[in-house]
Amino acid sequence: MKKQINYKVTGEEWKEAKDKAFAKIVKKVKVDGFRQGKVPRQVFEKKYGTGDIISTAMEDMIDKKYTETVVNEKLVPVVEPKLEIVSADDNGFEVNITFILDPEVKLGKYKELKVKKDKVKVSKEEIEHEVGHILDRYAELVSKDGAVEEGDTAIIDFKGFKDGEAFEGGSAENYSLVIGSHSFIPGFEEGVIGMKKEENKDITLTFPEDYMAEDLRGKEVVFNVTVHDIKKRVIPELDEEFFKDLDMEGVNNKEELEKLVEEELITQKEADADNKFIEDLLEAATKNMTIDLDKEIVDAEVERMHKQFVKRLEMQGISEELYYAYAGVKKEDVTKQMAEEAEKRVKYRYLLEAITKEEKIKITDKEAKAELKKMSETYKTTEEEILKELGTLEVLKYDLAMQKAVEVLKENN
Repeated sequence: MKKQINYKVTGEEWKEAKDKAFAKIVKKVKVDGFRQGKVPRQVFEKKYGTGDIISTAMEDMIDKKYTETVVNEKLVPVVEPKLEIVSADDNGFEVNITFILDPEVKLGKYKELKVKKDKVKVSKEEIEHEVGHILDRYAELVSKDGAVEEGDTAIIDFKGFKDGEAFEGGSAENYSLVIGSHSFIPGFEEGVIGMKKEENKDITLTFPEDYMAEDLRGKEVVFNVTVHDIKKRVIPELDEEFFKDLDMEGVNNKEELEKLVEEELITQKEADADNKFIEDLLEAATKNMTIDLDKEIVDAEVERMHKQFVKRLEMQGISEELYYAYAGVKKEDVTKQMAEEAEKRVKYRYLLEAITKEEKIKITDKEAKAELKKMSETYKTTEEEILKELGTLEVLKYDLAMQKAVEVLKENN
C-alpha cells in the first residue's frame, strides 16, 4: 500500500532552510584568506555556486516533513520512501514523497486445507549407503604399484607453460590429486590416468573460455607432469578393530551400527517431512489470501537476502567478485534468482502476521525470557549475547508469535 504527499517549500521558509544549510556546510569549508568556517556567503557562492546549499536544505526539509507525516498520520513505512524531485532552485523546491506501507491483507481459508504430511520410511539400501559413507570416511590411502586409475590419489609435480613460458599459479610439487575430483581443468586428470610411478610426460590442454583468469581463457597450454606415488583408498572391514576405532557408545557390531544409522535417518527424514509439510501449508494458505504486494517490499527483501549471501561468502574467505568470476554469473543473475524466493518469503510473513491477529496470539515478556534462557543453554552463551544479536526482546516475541502461527496451521490441518 502506498501513500503519496506533495511537498512545496518557497518564500521565507525556503530562505531560512538555505541559511541553516549554509551554516552547516561552511563549518567544513576552507578558503584562502579566511578562517575555516568563517567564509562569507557571497564568497562561498561565487566560488562554489548554490548547488550544495540547495541540496542540503532540501534534504533537511524532506527529513523534517517525513518525520512529521509519519508521526501525525501514524504511518509505519516498511521500506525507504520514494522521492520524486519536481523542481529545485533558489526560489524553492517541490517534491513528491511516496510512503511504502504494509499491504492490506485479507486472510482466506487457512484451516482444513487437506494438506498431507509425507510418511517417513527408511529402506535397507539407504542404510547400507549411509554405512558405506561412514566406512569411506575411515578409508586409508595405501601406496600401490601399477598405473593411475579412477579413484586413486596421485602424488605429482606439475608445471604449466603458455607459449613456452611458465605461467603464474600453474605449478606445484608433491600435490595430492584425487582422480575423479575434477579439481583441475578438463583433460588434466584424464592425462594423468595410466601414468606410473616416476613417469614424466607433457599434457597439452586448452583452458575453458569462461576460466576466471582472463589471460588463460581459451589458451592452449602444456603441463609437464611427474608422478611420484600412487595411492588407492582401502575401505576398512566391519570387524572388531574398526568398531574400536569408531568409538561410538553402544555400537560394537554391524547390527548396532545399522540400527543407529536407521534411527538417524528417520530423525532427519521426519525433520525434512515436517519442513515440507509447513512449506505446503504456507503455500496453500497463501493462495487463499488476498494481498496487494508492492514491488518495493519484495526488492527490499531481495537486498536483505543478497547481503546475507555476501556475508556467508565472506565467512568462507571468498569475495563477491571472486564468486561471480568463478561461477561465471553476474550479480543481476543471482538477485533475479532470489526475487521469486523473496516474494514467497514476504507473502508467508504477512500470512503468519494475519493469523496471529485472527487467533489473537500474544507473547508475554515472561514467555520470551524463558525462551531466551533456553536458547542460551542450547547455544552455550549468555542471554545478553543472544539479545545483542537479536536486537531487542520484541524481535524474539515477534519470532515466537510467528512460530505459534505455524503451529496453528499444523494443528488445524
